[in-house]
Parts: sequence; C-alpha cells; structure tokens
Amino acid sequence: MKARMIVDKSFRIAQVDNRIYGSFIEHLGRAVYGGIYEPGHETADAGGFRSDVKELIKELNVPIIRYPGGNFVSGYNWEDGVGPVTERPKRLELAWRTLEPNEVGTNEFISWAKEVGSEVMMAVNLGTRGIDAARNLLEYTNHPGGTYWSDLRRSHGYEQPHKIKTWCLGNEMDGPWQIGHKTSAEYGRLALETAKAMRLVDPAIELVSCGSSSTGMPTFPEWEAATLDHTYEAVDYISLHQYYGNRDNDTANYLALTLDMDHFIHTVKSTCDYIKAKKRSKKTMYLSFDEWNVWYHSNDADRQIDPWSVAPPQLEDVYNFEDAILVGSMLITFLRHADRVKMACLAQLVNVIAPIMTENGGRAWKQTIFYPYLHVSKYGRGVSLLPIVDSPKYDSKDFTDVPYLDSAVVHNEADEEITIFAVNRHLEEALDLECDVRSFEGYRLIEHIVMEHDDLKAVNTASEETVKPHNRGEAKLDSGHVTARLAKASWNVIRLKKA
Repeated sequence: MKARMIVDKSFRIAQVDNRIYGSFIEHLGRAVYGGIYEPGHETADAGGFRSDVKELIKELNVPIIRYPGGNFVSGYNWEDGVGPVTERPKRLELAWRTLEPNEVGTNEFISWAKEVGSEVMMAVNLGTRGIDAARNLLEYTNHPGGTYWSDLRRSHGYEQPHKIKTWCLGNEMDGPWQIGHKTSAEYGRLALETAKAMRLVDPAIELVSCGSSSTGMPTFPEWEAATLDHTYEAVDYISLHQYYGNRDNDTANYLALTLDMDHFIHTVKSTCDYIKAKKRSKKTMYLSFDEWNVWYHSNDADRQIDPWSVAPPQLEDVYNFEDAILVGSMLITFLRHADRVKMACLAQLVNVIAPIMTENGGRAWKQTIFYPYLHVSKYGRGVSLLPIVDSPKYDSKDFTDVPYLDSAVVHNEADEEITIFAVNRHLEEALDLECDVRSFEGYRLIEHIVMEHDDLKAVNTASEETVKPHNRGEAKLDSGHVTARLAKASWNVIRLKKA
C-alpha cells in the first residue's frame, strides 16, 4: 500500500479564510443552558458563563460562531432576549418543543463571543417574521445611537455598537420542518427585500442567503438557482448544510462520504456560476458551509424527551474514533475548496452534536472530534495548495474509486511552515506515503501527529479520554521528500518548518 504526492508552492488553490473554522451555538438542548452558561457552576464568571468551557473554546481558536439558530431562529422574537433578564418572557420554543427562558440573549452572547475571541454570525428570523424585525435588530446591534433601537441598546448597558459584520437571512427555509417554510420564490423575494433594507441600515455588512438544507432535498439544486435569481446581487454567500452518519455500520462507505460532500460543493458552485452567467454578472458567489458534522448517534434518545422542559439533553451524540476520522476528512474537503468555501460552522460547539461536552455542575471534556478540528484550526491557516496525488483506491456500497489517501496541504507563508493533513481510509493496512516537497528548500520536519485506535467505536467520556492524538509518528524528510507510514484508519498531521 503506497501513495505518492507532489506539493509545489506554485500550485495554489487560494488563501484560506480562517472563518472556515467557525462553529455554531443554537438555543437547543444544553448548548446554552448547561453548556456555555451555568450560573451555579464553580467556574462561572460574573455573567454566569462557564470559564472551563471558555478555555476549551479558546484552545480551538474559533474565529466566528453562528447564533441563535438554526431552526430556533425561525420562531424567535429577538426582543425577548434583551433588556433586564428578570423582565424577559418565557416562551414555548416550537422548533425543538422546549421552554425558552431567555436568560441569554443577543447582548450576553456577543459579549461572551468576544471573550472567547470569536466574531458572531447573526441569523435573522425569516420564518414567522421578516424585513421589519431584521432591520430593527441590525439597528439595535450596529447603529451608534440617536435612534429608537440604538438608544434602547445603550439603555441596556451597551454604549458602543456591536458592529456585527455577518448575517444569515433565515435558516433552512426550503425545509418543510421549518417554522414559516417557504417556496423558493417566496424566500427569494423576502430575502432580497430584507437584504435591501438591512444594507440601507448598515452598508458594511455581509449577507448569507439560505441554500438547500442538504443534498437529499427534492428541490436541490433548483432551490439555489431559483433563490439566487432574486438575491444574486444582494448577498455575498449562499449556505450549505450537511450531516452524515454510519447507520448501516459500514465504515468503508462511511469514510467515503466526503465524496458526496465534494459533489455537493461542486454542484452549488456550478449553480452559482450559472446564475452569474445568466445575469452577466462580474460578481463571484462564495459559499458558507454553516452547518456540518456527524449526527446520528442521538436520534433514538431524542424521540424520548418530554416536551416543554428547559434545556433537556438533546442531540448529545457521543462520538467515536471513526467519527473523528470523517470529521478530519470533511475539514480536508473545505481546504481543497478554499477558493469558494469562505466560511464553515461545525454544528455545534458545546453538548449539541459537539466537540466539547459538559456535566451540569461538573467538568467539561473533549470528544474524539475535538482533535482534528483543533489541528486544522491551529495549523490550517495560510495558503491551501493543490497536491498532485497518486493513491490506491477502493469501491464501497455507494462510491467507486475512493482514494485510500485523503489529503490537503497548507503553506503558512508568514511562519514559513507547511502542514500536510492526511487520512488513511484503509481499515486493515498501513499506507506508505511519499511526498515530494522539493520546491520548499531548507525545511525540516518538526512533528508528525497521529490519531489511531484499534477500536473504531472507541469513545471519550467525562472520566476517561480513550481517543486522543500522539506525536510519535515516524515521518522523515530527506532530500526534499517526506516519507511516512500512515497507520490503518488514521488521522495524520505532518508539519515542516523553514530551518
């Protein structure tokens, strides 16, 4: 089992937008209450936010966090979450059928995001509400003062505007499950008019239009074409959402699912470019993959939750080792599409299909998927290069010609570092990799990080971290060639630096 790669500094895809390492906090399950916010916890700060969780998020270096949803936003009145907490109403939350206490709202979340070093990607409600609520929220957050909504913010103790740059025009409006679900024509018109009004309030913002909720939607990709026919010149990005699972316990097929993700991205790019050509536009539409992850472990448990409780344990997938491998491959896919995928949000960040888990009143801990996310966020900043890859392949139930080697390469020019991210999809054999890096003269190999485990189903828990990386990989660099043995079913990070 051998694979070869050629990496040349001239083979550039694009500068990586750091926002592809974003994440997502929705008012869902224990993401907010019991996740980032738990006033009675021993690590809680003055605002009630858990400091132990903040430290783990800082470790991940998350550049942007989407908020407040998700399906939640399509029934959310943002006014419920501002002003004195004691005066805020409790509401029936219809998307997830829970009780929303509104103890955390817009201002608290924005302040918390600044503390963890993240920008906020704010979503507006285009389900039960529309243009007026969206422009008022923008005025509340971004206008300096002297108007009703901006002065209301100041009266709430936030003198300076929040200057939120990135805004989502609703969420998954193609989905029949969505409160206020719309046809493509209905959404396209509403999104266009909302975008126009919001840009009049603040011309500096960026806007994300809703794309299809997944490749499995019967309206995909016609939804993209029909909605962009309205919004193409009014927005900057179109969203993509995709979750994967291994319900059939077919790991070879499961690890090949990034080929589906790759096809999804290609199809959306092509549809955007069709509308660009149709409109004779000079503008290129970029992609915001603002929901992605593995999600299937918790499905049965979620059906048993009683409605109208506060912060029940919803969507609490406990991830295993094979999930971490797939998450690594999904991140690799974003790097290979760095020319068009400019934002992405791992959904979600804490407790809800998340890399970070907490015990109410107890400790916070790292799931298996924490580590590939950490590695790519930490070392995947710079220019994404296009490696020329020759790898053996396999066929699975749904895919043919699946390369055993899945890889991406990032050149950090400022720090003079090269990082090779590599997955060996073979479940039984190691893969010997040879990588030609002769165009990078004077570099030395500084680290080979490996995640491997004999049990693909091994998980981490609050009491024991069974699956974690080590830096005992045996990669070598000699005469401009990196050689490395990639263990069976493994995640690898090989780092080089100018001597």
